This record gives sequence, structure tokens and C-alpha cells, in this order.
Amino acid sequence: MIGGKKILGIIPARGGSKAVPGKNLKDLGGKPLIAWTIEQAQRSLCLDRTILSSDNAAIIAAARQWGCEVPFVRPRELAGDESPSIYLIIHAIQSLREAFDYIVLLQPTSPLRSSGDIDACLSLCMSKKAPFCVSVSRASQHPRWMHSIDEKGRLAPFLTGGASVHQRQQLSPLFVENGAIYAARTECLLQNRGFFNEETLAYVMPPERSVDIDDEFDFLYCAFLLKRHLENYAEKG
Repeated sequence: MIGGKKILGIIPARGGSKAVPGKNLKDLGGKPLIAWTIEQAQRSLCLDRTILSSDNAAIIAAARQWGCEVPFVRPRELAGDESPSIYLIIHAIQSLREAFDYIVLLQPTSPLRSSGDIDACLSLCMSKKAPFCVSVSRASQHPRWMHSIDEKGRLAPFLTGGASVHQRQQLSPLFVENGAIYAARTECLLQNRGFFNEETLAYVMPPERSVDIDDEFDFLYCAFLLKRHLENYAEKG
């Protein structure tokens, strides 16, 4: 609890990943991917309760093994590729008897986000009295340097018009959602049916904690970052 407000953490983990079959249970650094998010949620000083929303028996069993509460099984119709997250959130809210002032969505595909990130994102949202706060990281590529390729293989600028830019330093920084943290006042989320409007705040995270696992390369990159972190920790110790 923070500021007298009750906060619910929701970890969504369906079983139908196509790019990486069994992704949420795939081993990363000696434990299943989903365990990394469960552990950081448990270490958060702000979350009053953290639950898993899943349709998959194996994921549910693993989450319980790692100490996460699973109060219900997500209906199959809310676990498809195209199912918006807002529907699983509404289902979770309606399935619980408790009322919560804030909802925090924590996707298991962001294993390097820390409990400090969770608490800082929530604190920012509450201190600014914002309806929503979403974690982002600085974009590694700017659209000004991007191109499309036509049917003849020719490059064309993705952005047209505007002054010519020859140095990266001339470009204003852009930011992308990193998928790690979505925080919202519950009443605003239910009314808006999403985390974005003109008042949504950005919580900026560094790239080393912003990896969003979508394919096998992301797993390899995450494993590399974890190994480097452990090596640096051992050297300092």
C-alpha cells in the first residue's frame, strides 16, 4: 500500500505463444521466465496483492510453485492472440471480492524490470495524480533514419518532408513502450478501457532493464545481460 491506496498487481500469462512455444515457462537463468516477474512483484513495497491471470494449467502450477496467487482460471475466450489486455483486467477485477484503487499490469516477458521500477512507476503516477503511467525506454532507432522498400527493391524514406538531418544529435529523443509496467487508477482504467490518453505519464527505464522477450534472440540477449550482471556483482563482492 502507498498513500493509503490499495494496489493490485496482475501478471497475464496465456499459454498460446506461437513465436516461442511455452515461452512463459522457458528457462531463463535457471528458472522459468514467469518467475522473474513474480519475484519482483513480491519484493515490491507498493503492491498489496499480486495475482496471475492464465488459462494454462502448467503456467498456473508453476506460478503457484513460485508463490504467486492464482484465484481463478482465465476463460479461453480471453486468452486468444487478439484478446485486448483490458478484458482480462476487467475479468480479474470482477472475479475478486476486494476493491483496489490502482491496477498494475506486469507482463512476464519483461523479466529484467525490478521491484524498484514497479514502485517508482506507481509513485510517479500517484504523486502527479495522473490516471495512467506506462514504462518506456528510449528508442534505439529514429524514424528519420528508417526506410521502406518498394516492389523493385528501392529504398524510400519512411518520413518525408521537413529539414534534412545528417547527425543523430540533431534529432529529438523518442521513446517506445517497453512492456514492463502499466499502472492506472482503477476507475480511470475501467472508464477509458486502456492505459493511454492525453494525461498518460511516462516512466523511463534504462535499456538494460527494458528487454521485452518476443523471440529466441531476446532470450539469448536476456541471458547474456543476466550473466554479465552476475559477473559484475561477483567482481564487486
